[in-house]
Amino acid sequence: MHQAVIAATGLYTPPHSLSNTELVQTFNAYVERFNAANAEAIAAGEIAALTPSSVEFIEKASGIKSRFVMNKSGLVDPDVMRPDLPERSNEEISILAEMAVEAAKEAIARWGKDVSQIGAVICAASNMQRAYPAMAIEVQQALGIEGFAFDMNVACSSATFGIKTAADFVASGSARAVLMVNPEICSGHLNFRDRDSHFIFGDVATAVIVEREEDATDGWEILGTRLKTQFSNNIRNNFGFLNRAAPEGIGASDKLFVQEGRKVFREVVPMVAEMIVQHAGDLGLDPTALKRLWLHQANINMNELIGKRVLGREPAPGENVIILDEYANTSSAGSIIAFHKANDDFAIGDTGLICSFGAGYSAGTVFVRKR
Repeated sequence: MHQAVIAATGLYTPPHSLSNTELVQTFNAYVERFNAANAEAIAAGEIAALTPSSVEFIEKASGIKSRFVMNKSGLVDPDVMRPDLPERSNEEISILAEMAVEAAKEAIARWGKDVSQIGAVICAASNMQRAYPAMAIEVQQALGIEGFAFDMNVACSSATFGIKTAADFVASGSARAVLMVNPEICSGHLNFRDRDSHFIFGDVATAVIVEREEDATDGWEILGTRLKTQFSNNIRNNFGFLNRAAPEGIGASDKLFVQEGRKVFREVVPMVAEMIVQHAGDLGLDPTALKRLWLHQANINMNELIGKRVLGREPAPGENVIILDEYANTSSAGSIIAFHKANDDFAIGDTGLICSFGAGYSAGTVFVRKR
């Protein structure tokens, strides 16, 4: 068995930043038009009037101030309110694979080694643009990597599940190094006409290279990984190929992201905090002594409460990394963005936690130590 290490990470940030102000202006223009067009039905009590959104509401509910997106023009047009991303021909690289390749190129450059040493590619994300062929195989071809590749989807927990899978491949000898990518166009599955969720998501791609410790010159020893799933309908997206077999349901709202936010908060926070503390104890680690938490970037209130429960106190500035104010919720990529952006100050022997959680419910913990 071989010890696995995280050798390098990469990040691709889309070209367009979309502020809360812009999002609110678009949403409220839609609300005004809807209420005016349905004034008689609203007055008769047949349908409910829509409530405007506000920057203050968004920031209090989520901590989000802006997000990056692959297309902005469609999102700021009240007549469209979805990203405008034309379908590409089968001869062109798909947009998600293209994003993944850009993140992977940065990770490979930081790694400083040739791709011939990578034996597997995993595309771990929550928003797959097609069933097959696997985007991971497309990324593999674009980068000239030999070996095998496959896609996996565990919603927002996909990255930690991907790291665990990569570490297991390395440990067993199936590959000397594994590239794991997380391309997310979350704006494509978001209902921008829903006040409770129109602000939640952004687009991004991240990449992680996991390799054998004996081959690594730097990086992070993976001290332990743990995965957990527990079925829940509280976060759901029913979009899929069987929708066309039930044509009456094609336009239903549950074909986009839907959640019961308050239930998610009440149920996920204790589940994740308990999982982290128990896993740390099983590894002989003191969770209160962790130098840094790189949590899934879902909601600032969730992250702050989990951080407080794990550390046993209010986290000091920088201990519990928050990037969702700039990137919003980027599903599987969030914890990797946080890790990528906030680890340069670690000394050899310092420990931290990469943790993701989301639909399923699903959760994954990856404890790491600087080498």
